[in-house]
Amino acid sequence: MANTYTSLVVQTVFAVKYRSSMLDKAWRQELFGVIGNLINETDCKTYIVNGVSDHVHCLFGFKPVHCLSDVMQSVKSKSSKWLNETSYLQTRFEWQNGFSAFSYSHGQVEKVYRYIKNQEAHHQSQTFINEYRYMLQKYKVEYDQNYLFHPPLEDIQV
Repeated sequence: MANTYTSLVVQTVFAVKYRSSMLDKAWRQELFGVIGNLINETDCKTYIVNGVSDHVHCLFGFKPVHCLSDVMQSVKSKSSKWLNETSYLQTRFEWQNGFSAFSYSHGQVEKVYRYIKNQEAHHQSQTFINEYRYMLQKYKVEYDQNYLFHPPLEDIQV
């Protein structure tokens, strides 16, 4: 729409299905590059994509001509397809259902960028589950504990 100007910055967070530690350090940055390119393909602007073995954080400028869920569905499905077509894993790869999203002002981008960049160090002292719950509570996002995550594989009764 003509004469529409926005500055929308979003952080999304999503995990490997069952919170499995499948994102190997040897090729993780390549995957994050693919995810960043997929975000850019939607006309959004990637600032940073980073994470650890079981989850990913994406910080990007969001275009309001899109639905955020559609952008994330495309990013997650295409990145899992890319990963399944590589020889990096011996098993099928999937992301968990859903994602979380948090919005920021332009003045907060640098701080959030540093936080995402330092995920390895951050997760030496805090688990993903605790980080995720903290973020949801901090930003007052209502959630149902029963649907927060797929249970880890070791918690599934066979």
